[in-house]
This record gives sequence, structure tokens and C-alpha cells, in this order.
Amino acid sequence: MLSGKVAFVSGGSGAVGGAIVRVLAREGCRVAHSYLNNPEKATQLDRELSSGGAEVRSYPLDVRDGKAAVDLCATVENDLDPIDILVNNAGVAQVMPFALIEEDDWDLVLDVNVKGMFQVTKAFARGMVRRKAGSIINIGSLAGMRMLEVPVHYATAKSAVVGFTLSLAREFGRYGVRVNAVVPGMLEEGVAANIPDKQRDQYTQHCALSRTGRPEEVAELVAFLASDRSGYINAQAICVDGGI
Repeated sequence: MLSGKVAFVSGGSGAVGGAIVRVLAREGCRVAHSYLNNPEKATQLDRELSSGGAEVRSYPLDVRDGKAAVDLCATVENDLDPIDILVNNAGVAQVMPFALIEEDDWDLVLDVNVKGMFQVTKAFARGMVRRKAGSIINIGSLAGMRMLEVPVHYATAKSAVVGFTLSLAREFGRYGVRVNAVVPGMLEEGVAANIPDKQRDQYTQHCALSRTGRPEEVAELVAFLASDRSGYINAQAICVDGGI
């Protein structure tokens, strides 16, 4: 499905990011991904997939650093070829009530989840625009789409992912570059690992499938949106939530 394509996934060492890297590699994509605080896990993922014949490489990156993102784009394109697929997955969450959120907390969550998405997209999308082809997939959250008991700064940041996606899709459509968002509900791993059992139980009670999701289920949709099979899907925020 993606043979010959080159992808970059930010935050590839996490549960969702790792699943996305695995599925893209399985579909024949050459994959570069970034990490910030977990080089061991990123290296382990590279070795695991490379041993199976895939071409996967990891690189350190703080997504808030625009110059670092530009430099990394040049490095990746030198190592692997021009980027066809960009997955903005890197993010951070904090579980705390509104009254306890300090300005530094707000800045961290908004900077990583929103500014980081902007910086990475600005760096990696330039080549797509020049070549008039490409697919950008932004990873949102149901926290930004539904009235849920979630931290306000995280919900705000993930709401911004949808606005960013819609506006960029309109602007980049004239260049043949598609922009979509994948919006996971509560998953078994990743951010949801810190969710209290009470909230997890409430979610499954209201979920039509009566369960939490798996990172791989998010990754499968990302791979489809990255492929030419989804060539007329643009400016969409698609929920992967089991039916909420």
C-alpha cells in the first residue's frame, strides 16, 4: 500500500507513535521517526523492524525547536529521500484539575502539542508543496471533540489540532497535499495509562463497543490516510473511539 513512500513520524517512541511506525513499515514505507526522552526505546524499535527487513531510523528532536526541525528534515531527506508522509504525533499530557494548572503547565502542553505541530509541519511540508504531492496526518484526541472529564489545557491543545487541520487542508489543497486528523478515543496504552479506573469504566460504559481501543487500530487508519487509496479524503477529523 505504501511501497516506495517515505514517512516521518514525530514522537515515534511512544505507544501510538510506535504502532504507527510499525504499521507504516509493514506496508512498505521507509520510516523516520523522532524521540525526545527515550532513545533506548526508539533504538529498540529501529532494531526490531530493521531485523525484519524494514528501513526505519530514529532521530532526536524537540518539536518546539523550529530550527532543529528544519535541520532534521534535511537530514532525513538526505538519508532516506524526500518525505511523502508526515504524521504529527508528538504530544504531552498532564492529569490535573483546572485549579492546579499553572502558567508553566499551560505553556508546556500548548507548546508541545500545538507549537510543535506547527514547527514540524512548517519544516517538512515545504518539500511536499514544491512537489505538489503528500499526505499530512495530525493526531488529535477525543478530548478536543467531546465534553469529557479531561485536563482543560490538554483539551484546548487537542481542539487546536482540528482547526489547524481544516485550515491547512484548505491552503495546501491547491498543491495536491492532503491534510487530515485522526482522533483517538481512550486507548489501552499511551496517555490513557494514567487515567483513573473510574473514568476508564465510565468511558467503556458509554462506548458502543464497550472497550478501550488499541494503538494499532489508530495506526491502521493513519496508514490508510497516508496512502493513495484515500486520495479524495481531505480536511477530515476521523474519530477512532469505538462509538461515543
